[in-house]
Amino acid sequence: MKTAQTSKQASPPSPLLIGEGRTEVFPLPSGEGARRAGEASQRRIVVLGSTGSIGVNALGVIGRLGPGFRVVGLSARRNIALLLKQIREYEPEAVSVWEESDAQTLRAKALMVRGKPLVVLAGLEGLTELASWSSADVVLTAVVGAVGLKPLLAALRGGKTVALANKEALIMAGELVIGEAKRWNATLLPVDSEHSALFQCLNGERSKAVRRLILTASGGPFYRYKKSLDRVTVKQALAHPTWKMGKKITIDSATLMNKGIETLEASILFGVPLDQIEVVIHPQSIVHSLVEYVDGAMIAQLSWPDMCLPIQYALTYPERVPGRLAPLDLVKAKRLEFFKPDFRRFPCLALAREAGRKRGTWPTVLNAANETAVHAFLEGRIRFTDIARIVEKSLAKHQGAAHPSLEAVLDADQSGRRQAEEFIHEL
Repeated sequence: MKTAQTSKQASPPSPLLIGEGRTEVFPLPSGEGARRAGEASQRRIVVLGSTGSIGVNALGVIGRLGPGFRVVGLSARRNIALLLKQIREYEPEAVSVWEESDAQTLRAKALMVRGKPLVVLAGLEGLTELASWSSADVVLTAVVGAVGLKPLLAALRGGKTVALANKEALIMAGELVIGEAKRWNATLLPVDSEHSALFQCLNGERSKAVRRLILTASGGPFYRYKKSLDRVTVKQALAHPTWKMGKKITIDSATLMNKGIETLEASILFGVPLDQIEVVIHPQSIVHSLVEYVDGAMIAQLSWPDMCLPIQYALTYPERVPGRLAPLDLVKAKRLEFFKPDFRRFPCLALAREAGRKRGTWPTVLNAANETAVHAFLEGRIRFTDIARIVEKSLAKHQGAAHPSLEAVLDADQSGRRQAEEFIHEL
């Protein structure tokens, strides 16, 4: 299967998660948000996407961390029943929902929180306002997809510490996101288990000492699947062997698009060229990522597969505190296996890398087409293998911009979605 036409690899954005001078040493983040969060007697947190998998886990972590951590904002797309339970338990100052009708329902309840009326926001504007909430020190952004871009930028412009779980927003506008973070002296901390692992393995090391970054992938439900992938069902694709996640990211894991996107994310966050980033299949999901140094040393982060660990690390950084995760028993784990990915069987991995090499608006279209195709697959409108075909066709059709403005990124996102829908209708 052909991939999009190759081109010379562009230089990645300069590293963000690095220390003083931001050019030589990994990390530590030095943004104003990190300083405030580290010094505050109570960390005040907004959780965007609080009713999703990451959001629910994050609230559980915050609840266990005790009175030094307080939730001041929550957002949900459609699960209003769960949001109401979270409001009662965590008593935020404000919430945001997607539909204005849901906002009106909540406002009609005249909810009081700590003696004050609960502020209820709605739509993308409400989500963006909540991301820059004045009393918040930390914004954990766990919304899924491109909708998270404007709220992410708003949080950075507010000088917040951003715990980033919304990888799509980063890869579709990496240059803009990194530029805004530096401009407003904000801080980005990774929540993805792989990037949290890399962050920990790079901590305090000189960037010139890094030979390569190695991201691990479970392989999803189909790594050992011998039959044709043309006829796999939605149920089969959602049956991830090691992680419990939302539907979209679970399908991305099955196609390996998730790992392709994470490769781009690693390049953007750490300023490492794509040709120094590799992916290996690791079915046990215990080694979360590795860093190889020029002297031959390799440092890895290991733990049982549980998103609560990287979430907690991002929320408590730079401190480490006791958590609920059981200690890793290497004897009980017994076997740690590693394999090369099959680029032919899982073409999304190569498509993502090709878009990343071109940079500009190509990752934007990659993400837009993939989101559209995954949604169509979940609705039963296309086959599993059509996802990669639609992404490939969308990239081939795209006429990109090298250093796009926010408007150009948003235009490319919409254009990519329209183009993908056209290809879906042609199938």
